[in-house]
Amino acid sequence: MASHRRPKQPSRTRVTVLTATAAAAVALTAQTAQADPKPSKSEVKEKVDKLYEEAEKATEKYNGAKEQQEKLDEQIDALQDKVARGQDELNTLRDSLGSVASAQYRTGGIDPSVQLFLSGDPDTYLDKASALDQLGAKQTEAIQEIQAKQRTLAQQRQEAQSKLGDLAETRKTLGEKKKEVQGKLAEARQLLNSLTAAERAALAADESRANRASARVDLGPAVPASQRASAAFAAAQSQIGKPYVFGASGPNSYDCSGLTSWAFAQAGVSIPRTSQAQASAGTRIYSQSQLKQGDLVIFYGDLHHVGFYAGNGQVLHAPRSGTNVRYESINNMPFQFGVRI
Repeated sequence: MASHRRPKQPSRTRVTVLTATAAAAVALTAQTAQADPKPSKSEVKEKVDKLYEEAEKATEKYNGAKEQQEKLDEQIDALQDKVARGQDELNTLRDSLGSVASAQYRTGGIDPSVQLFLSGDPDTYLDKASALDQLGAKQTEAIQEIQAKQRTLAQQRQEAQSKLGDLAETRKTLGEKKKEVQGKLAEARQLLNSLTAAERAALAADESRANRASARVDLGPAVPASQRASAAFAAAQSQIGKPYVFGASGPNSYDCSGLTSWAFAQAGVSIPRTSQAQASAGTRIYSQSQLKQGDLVIFYGDLHHVGFYAGNGQVLHAPRSGTNVRYESINNMPFQFGVRI
Protein backbone atom coordinates (compact mmCIF):
# COMPACT_ATOMS: atom_id res chain seq x y z
CA MET A 1 0.00 0.00 0.00
CA ALA A 2 1.44 3.35 -1.09
CA SER A 3 2.47 5.84 1.52
CA HIS A 4 0.68 9.21 1.48
CA ARG A 5 3.08 11.55 3.21
CA ARG A 6 2.34 15.27 3.29
CA PRO A 7 4.91 17.32 1.31
CA LYS A 8 7.44 19.08 3.48
CA GLN A 9 6.52 22.73 3.99
CA PRO A 10 9.25 25.39 3.64
CA SER A 11 10.51 26.66 6.93
CA ARG A 12 9.44 30.05 8.23
CA THR A 13 13.07 31.22 7.95
CA ARG A 14 13.30 30.27 4.24
CA VAL A 15 10.03 32.04 3.42
CA THR A 16 11.26 35.15 5.18
CA VAL A 17 14.55 35.15 3.22
CA LEU A 18 12.78 34.68 -0.13
CA THR A 19 10.33 37.43 0.66
CA ALA A 20 13.11 39.77 1.70
CA THR A 21 15.10 39.00 -1.46
CA ALA A 22 12.10 39.68 -3.68
CA ALA A 23 11.39 42.90 -1.87
CA ALA A 24 15.00 44.00 -2.24
CA ALA A 25 14.89 43.25 -5.96
CA VAL A 26 11.75 45.34 -6.35
CA ALA A 27 13.30 48.16 -4.33
CA LEU A 28 16.51 48.03 -6.39
CA THR A 29 14.53 48.20 -9.64
CA ALA A 30 12.59 51.16 -8.30
CA GLN A 31 15.80 52.90 -7.23
CA THR A 32 17.36 52.29 -10.66
CA ALA A 33 14.31 53.74 -12.36
CA GLN A 34 14.45 56.73 -10.05
CA ALA A 35 18.23 57.16 -10.56
CA ASP A 36 17.93 57.15 -14.35
CA PRO A 37 14.79 59.15 -15.22
CA LYS A 38 13.99 60.22 -18.75
CA PRO A 39 15.80 63.53 -19.40
CA SER A 40 13.65 66.61 -19.81
CA LYS A 41 13.45 68.68 -23.00
CA SER A 42 15.75 71.32 -21.56
CA GLU A 43 18.29 68.68 -20.47
CA VAL A 44 18.25 67.09 -23.90
CA LYS A 45 18.70 70.49 -25.54
CA GLU A 46 21.66 71.24 -23.28
CA LYS A 47 23.30 67.93 -24.17
CA VAL A 48 22.57 68.38 -27.87
CA ASP A 49 24.02 71.90 -27.86
CA LYS A 50 27.16 70.54 -26.18
CA LEU A 51 27.47 67.83 -28.83
CA TYR A 52 27.02 70.40 -31.59
CA GLU A 53 29.79 72.51 -30.06
CA GLU A 54 32.10 69.49 -29.91
CA ALA A 55 31.19 68.67 -33.51
CA GLU A 56 32.09 72.21 -34.55
CA LYS A 57 35.51 71.90 -32.87
CA ALA A 58 36.13 68.72 -34.85
CA THR A 59 34.77 70.41 -37.98
CA GLU A 60 37.40 73.16 -37.84
CA LYS A 61 40.12 70.52 -37.46
CA TYR A 62 38.58 68.67 -40.39
CA ASN A 63 38.64 71.90 -42.40
CA GLY A 64 42.30 72.41 -41.54
CA ALA A 65 43.21 68.90 -42.65
CA LYS A 66 41.22 69.33 -45.86
CA GLU A 67 42.96 72.63 -46.63
CA GLN A 68 46.35 71.01 -45.96
CA GLN A 69 45.43 68.11 -48.25
CA GLU A 70 44.57 70.49 -51.07
CA LYS A 71 47.86 72.36 -50.64
CA LEU A 72 49.84 69.11 -50.61
CA ASP A 73 48.05 67.90 -53.74
CA GLU A 74 49.07 71.10 -55.54
CA GLN A 75 52.66 70.90 -54.28
CA ILE A 76 52.99 67.25 -55.28
CA ASP A 77 51.60 67.93 -58.76
CA ALA A 78 54.07 70.81 -59.22
CA LEU A 79 57.00 68.68 -58.01
CA GLN A 80 56.03 65.78 -60.25
CA ASP A 81 55.85 68.16 -63.23
CA LYS A 82 59.32 69.50 -62.35
CA VAL A 83 60.70 65.96 -62.09
CA ALA A 84 59.21 65.01 -65.47
CA ARG A 85 60.59 68.14 -67.17
CA GLY A 86 63.96 67.68 -65.48
CA GLN A 87 64.16 64.08 -66.64
CA ASP A 88 63.45 65.16 -70.24
CA GLU A 89 66.20 67.81 -70.01
CA LEU A 90 68.62 65.26 -68.56
CA ASN A 91 67.86 62.80 -71.35
CA THR A 92 68.49 65.54 -73.94
CA LEU A 93 71.83 66.44 -72.34
CA ARG A 94 72.90 62.80 -72.26
CA ASP A 95 71.91 62.29 -75.90
CA SER A 96 73.87 65.39 -76.92
CA LEU A 97 76.97 64.30 -75.04
CA GLY A 98 76.67 60.79 -76.45
CA SER A 99 76.57 62.12 -80.01
CA VAL A 100 79.79 64.10 -79.49
CA ALA A 101 81.54 61.09 -77.96
CA SER A 102 80.48 58.87 -80.85
CA ALA A 103 81.79 61.36 -83.37
CA GLN A 104 85.17 61.52 -81.62
CA TYR A 105 85.39 57.75 -81.48
CA ARG A 106 84.83 57.50 -85.24
CA THR A 107 87.80 59.84 -85.94
CA GLY A 108 90.21 57.18 -84.70
CA GLY A 109 92.93 57.20 -82.08
CA ILE A 110 95.18 59.92 -83.60
CA ASP A 111 95.64 62.93 -81.37
CA PRO A 112 93.40 65.74 -82.70
CA SER A 113 96.24 68.26 -82.78
CA VAL A 114 98.38 65.91 -84.93
CA GLN A 115 95.44 65.40 -87.28
CA LEU A 116 95.15 69.13 -87.72
CA PHE A 117 98.91 69.54 -88.28
CA LEU A 118 98.89 66.90 -91.01
CA SER A 119 95.81 68.30 -92.68
CA GLY A 120 97.91 70.34 -95.16
CA ASP A 121 96.08 73.54 -94.16
CA PRO A 122 98.45 75.34 -91.74
CA ASP A 123 96.68 78.69 -92.24
CA THR A 124 93.59 77.48 -90.37
CA TYR A 125 95.43 75.34 -87.82
CA LEU A 126 95.17 77.82 -84.98
CA ASP A 127 91.46 78.45 -85.59
CA LYS A 128 90.69 74.73 -85.59
CA ALA A 129 92.82 74.11 -82.51
CA SER A 130 90.86 76.83 -80.71
CA ALA A 131 87.61 75.18 -81.79
CA LEU A 132 88.77 71.86 -80.31
CA ASP A 133 89.59 73.54 -76.99
CA GLN A 134 86.12 75.05 -76.97
CA LEU A 135 84.63 71.63 -77.74
CA GLY A 136 86.44 70.12 -74.75
CA ALA A 137 85.23 72.93 -72.53
CA LYS A 138 81.67 72.41 -73.75
CA GLN A 139 81.92 68.68 -73.02
CA THR A 140 83.14 69.41 -69.49
CA GLU A 141 80.36 71.95 -69.04
CA ALA A 142 77.80 69.45 -70.35
CA ILE A 143 79.01 66.79 -67.92
CA GLN A 144 78.80 69.25 -65.01
CA GLU A 145 75.31 70.28 -66.10
CA ILE A 146 74.23 66.64 -66.21
CA GLN A 147 75.59 66.04 -62.73
CA ALA A 148 73.84 69.15 -61.39
CA LYS A 149 70.59 68.07 -63.05
CA GLN A 150 70.89 64.60 -61.50
CA ARG A 151 71.34 66.11 -58.02
CA THR A 152 68.35 68.42 -58.52
CA LEU A 153 66.16 65.53 -59.70
CA ALA A 154 67.18 63.42 -56.70
CA GLN A 155 66.24 66.28 -54.35
CA GLN A 156 62.92 66.85 -56.08
CA ARG A 157 62.06 63.15 -55.99
CA GLN A 158 62.92 63.02 -52.27
CA GLU A 159 60.79 66.11 -51.61
CA ALA A 160 57.88 64.64 -53.56
CA GLN A 161 58.17 61.40 -51.58
CA SER A 162 58.14 63.34 -48.32
CA LYS A 163 55.05 65.29 -49.44
CA LEU A 164 53.32 62.01 -50.33
CA GLY A 165 53.98 60.81 -46.78
CA ASP A 166 52.55 64.03 -45.38
CA LEU A 167 49.53 63.61 -47.64
CA ALA A 168 48.88 60.10 -46.35
CA GLU A 169 48.98 61.35 -42.74
CA THR A 170 46.71 64.29 -43.59
CA ARG A 171 44.17 62.02 -45.27
CA LYS A 172 44.20 59.81 -42.19
CA THR A 173 43.52 62.84 -39.96
CA LEU A 174 40.80 63.99 -42.35
CA GLY A 175 39.03 60.64 -42.09
CA GLU A 176 39.32 60.58 -38.30
CA LYS A 177 37.87 64.08 -37.90
CA LYS A 178 35.05 63.37 -40.34
CA LYS A 179 34.18 60.24 -38.37
CA GLU A 180 34.30 62.22 -35.11
CA VAL A 181 31.96 64.91 -36.46
CA GLN A 182 29.52 62.34 -37.83
CA GLY A 183 29.56 60.49 -34.50
CA LYS A 184 28.73 63.64 -32.54
CA LEU A 185 25.92 64.53 -34.93
CA ALA A 186 24.51 61.00 -34.80
CA GLU A 187 24.53 61.10 -31.00
CA ALA A 188 22.72 64.44 -31.07
CA ARG A 189 20.07 63.04 -33.44
CA GLN A 190 19.60 60.04 -31.17
CA LEU A 191 19.03 62.33 -28.19
CA LEU A 192 16.54 64.44 -30.13
CA ASN A 193 14.69 61.31 -31.25
CA SER A 194 14.27 60.33 -27.59
CA LEU A 195 11.95 63.32 -27.14
CA THR A 196 8.24 63.16 -27.73
CA ALA A 197 6.80 64.62 -30.92
CA ALA A 198 5.47 67.56 -28.93
CA GLU A 199 8.88 68.25 -27.39
CA ARG A 200 10.59 68.12 -30.78
CA ALA A 201 7.98 70.50 -32.16
CA ALA A 202 8.66 72.90 -29.28
CA LEU A 203 12.40 72.90 -30.06
CA ALA A 204 11.65 73.52 -33.74
CA ALA A 205 9.42 76.42 -32.74
CA ASP A 206 12.27 77.89 -30.66
CA GLU A 207 14.56 77.70 -33.68
CA SER A 208 11.93 79.31 -35.88
CA ARG A 209 11.55 82.17 -33.40
CA ALA A 210 15.33 82.72 -33.42
CA ASN A 211 15.26 83.00 -37.22
CA ARG A 212 12.35 85.47 -37.12
CA ALA A 213 14.16 87.53 -34.47
CA SER A 214 17.22 87.60 -36.73
CA ALA A 215 15.14 89.09 -39.52
CA ARG A 216 14.09 91.95 -37.23
CA VAL A 217 17.55 92.84 -35.92
CA ASP A 218 18.34 96.56 -35.84
CA LEU A 219 22.02 97.04 -36.71
CA GLY A 220 21.92 100.78 -36.13
CA PRO A 221 24.27 103.21 -37.90
CA ALA A 222 27.12 100.68 -38.21
CA VAL A 223 30.50 101.95 -39.44
CA PRO A 224 32.25 99.52 -41.84
CA ALA A 225 35.80 98.43 -41.04
CA SER A 226 36.88 99.02 -44.66
CA GLN A 227 35.48 98.99 -48.17
CA ARG A 228 36.43 95.35 -48.69
CA ALA A 229 35.16 94.34 -45.24
CA SER A 230 31.89 96.05 -46.12
CA ALA A 231 31.70 94.11 -49.40
CA ALA A 232 32.43 90.83 -47.58
CA PHE A 233 29.76 91.58 -44.97
CA ALA A 234 27.22 92.37 -47.70
CA ALA A 235 28.03 89.03 -49.35
CA ALA A 236 27.47 87.23 -46.03
CA GLN A 237 24.15 89.06 -45.58
CA SER A 238 23.01 87.68 -48.93
CA GLN A 239 23.37 84.16 -47.48
CA ILE A 240 21.06 84.65 -44.49
CA GLY A 241 18.79 81.60 -44.22
CA LYS A 242 21.27 79.15 -45.79
CA PRO A 243 21.78 76.02 -43.63
CA TYR A 244 24.82 75.14 -41.55
CA VAL A 245 26.57 72.02 -42.89
CA PHE A 246 29.91 70.87 -41.51
CA GLY A 247 32.80 71.31 -43.95
CA ALA A 248 30.70 73.43 -46.33
CA SER A 249 31.95 76.69 -47.83
CA GLY A 250 29.04 77.70 -50.07
CA PRO A 251 27.20 78.66 -52.01
CA ASN A 252 24.33 76.45 -50.81
CA SER A 253 25.42 75.79 -47.22
CA TYR A 254 28.19 76.81 -44.81
CA ASP A 255 29.97 76.12 -41.59
CA CYS A 256 31.20 79.11 -39.58
CA SER A 257 34.58 79.65 -41.26
CA GLY A 258 33.19 78.53 -44.61
CA LEU A 259 30.83 81.53 -44.56
CA THR A 260 33.52 84.07 -43.65
CA SER A 261 36.10 82.77 -46.15
CA TRP A 262 33.48 82.61 -48.92
CA ALA A 263 32.25 86.14 -48.17
CA PHE A 264 35.74 87.66 -48.27
CA ALA A 265 36.44 85.80 -51.51
CA GLN A 266 33.44 87.61 -53.05
CA ALA A 267 35.16 90.87 -52.04
CA GLY A 268 38.38 89.78 -53.77
CA VAL A 269 40.20 88.94 -50.54
CA SER A 270 41.68 85.51 -49.80
CA ILE A 271 41.71 84.52 -46.12
CA PRO A 272 42.53 81.13 -44.52
CA ARG A 273 39.85 78.46 -44.33
CA THR A 274 39.71 77.71 -40.59
CA SER A 275 38.61 79.91 -37.69
CA GLN A 276 41.93 79.36 -35.91
CA ALA A 277 43.89 80.53 -38.95
CA GLN A 278 41.50 83.43 -39.57
CA ALA A 279 42.19 84.54 -36.00
CA SER A 280 45.72 85.45 -37.14
CA ALA A 281 44.80 86.88 -40.54
CA GLY A 282 44.67 90.54 -39.50
CA THR A 283 44.88 93.03 -36.65
CA ARG A 284 43.36 91.78 -33.40
CA ILE A 285 40.84 93.95 -31.57
CA TYR A 286 40.24 93.00 -27.94
CA SER A 287 37.59 95.59 -27.08
CA GLN A 288 34.04 95.00 -28.34
CA SER A 289 33.49 98.77 -28.35
CA GLN A 290 36.16 99.14 -31.07
CA LEU A 291 34.65 96.57 -33.43
CA LYS A 292 33.36 97.76 -36.79
CA GLN A 293 30.99 96.16 -39.25
CA GLY A 294 32.79 93.52 -41.32
CA ASP A 295 35.40 92.70 -38.67
CA LEU A 296 35.72 89.00 -37.93
CA VAL A 297 34.74 87.98 -34.41
CA ILE A 298 36.44 84.97 -32.77
CA PHE A 299 34.74 82.95 -30.01
CA TYR A 300 35.74 80.28 -27.44
CA GLY A 301 39.14 79.72 -25.87
CA ASP A 302 40.28 77.35 -28.61
CA LEU A 303 39.07 79.82 -31.31
CA HIS A 304 36.79 77.25 -32.96
CA HIS A 305 34.03 79.67 -33.99
CA VAL A 306 34.03 82.80 -36.15
CA GLY A 307 31.48 85.24 -37.52
CA PHE A 308 31.12 88.83 -38.76
CA TYR A 309 30.54 91.76 -36.47
CA ALA A 310 27.29 93.26 -37.75
CA GLY A 311 26.95 96.30 -35.50
CA ASN A 312 24.84 97.14 -32.45
CA GLY A 313 26.18 94.15 -30.48
CA GLN A 314 25.16 91.62 -33.15
CA VAL A 315 27.14 89.02 -35.11
CA LEU A 316 26.24 87.46 -38.45
CA HIS A 317 27.33 83.82 -38.56
CA ALA A 318 26.55 80.19 -39.32
CA PRO A 319 25.88 79.05 -35.71
CA ARG A 320 25.91 75.23 -35.67
CA SER A 321 24.25 72.10 -37.06
CA GLY A 322 20.47 72.42 -37.23
CA THR A 323 20.56 76.21 -37.73
CA ASN A 324 20.72 78.69 -40.58
CA VAL A 325 22.96 81.70 -41.24
CA ARG A 326 21.54 84.51 -39.08
CA TYR A 327 22.17 87.39 -36.68
CA GLU A 328 22.64 86.71 -32.97
CA SER A 329 23.84 88.64 -29.95
CA ILE A 330 27.61 88.75 -29.57
CA ASN A 331 27.04 87.78 -25.94
CA ASN A 332 25.57 84.38 -26.83
CA MET A 333 29.11 82.95 -26.98
CA PRO A 334 32.39 83.60 -25.13
CA PHE A 335 33.97 86.48 -27.07
CA GLN A 336 37.77 86.34 -27.48
CA PHE A 337 38.67 89.17 -29.89
CA GLY A 338 37.93 90.70 -33.26
CA VAL A 339 40.12 90.54 -36.37
CA ARG A 340 40.30 93.39 -38.86
CA ILE A 341 41.33 92.03 -42.27
